[in-house]
Amino acid sequence: MRIILASKNPVKIKALQEVMPAYEFLKDTEIISCEANSGVSDQPKSLEETISGAINRARKAYNKQYAYSFGIESGLIEVPYTPLMDICFCVVYDGKEQSIGSSVAFEVPVLVSSIVIEKNMNLTQACYEAKLTSSKTIGSAEGIIGLLTKGRVTRKDYTKQAIQMALIPWENAQLYF
Repeated sequence: MRIILASKNPVKIKALQEVMPAYEFLKDTEIISCEANSGVSDQPKSLEETISGAINRARKAYNKQYAYSFGIESGLIEVPYTPLMDICFCVVYDGKEQSIGSSVAFEVPVLVSSIVIEKNMNLTQACYEAKLTSSKTIGSAEGIIGLLTKGRVTRKDYTKQAIQMALIPWENAQLYF
């Protein structure tokens, strides 16, 4: 079986590769990756925009030669009583049905979220601007979550969570579709 991931980001690719063997129906799956435009801003800033980005990626990447397409999008969301929070969503699509899963969410430092909003930057750029990192490619590595947790939780970890949550309906199709 072949599936397609709507991203060339190495963190997203590795996360999907690590998740697949745990699922009987996805064992021995070949993963193809491609670029697929999210149709949303470079740094999504709402729940709806973030989920829309994941849906758009999955649907644009899908074609009948693949059993499933996966769209993954991280974004900032407003949550009562906190500054902006970062969350990752995964959408799995088979040409007819789709499922959505999310990762844990975490508070983004006020300095970083202010830079994102005021200077219209993405989180990677804002972390560099705030001097939290000297890397201009943190979004393709440990991510801001890796910085803030000192490596205890990485972008790959929370991407895997989103993928696993999105796979729940497919593993239990009789309950969902």
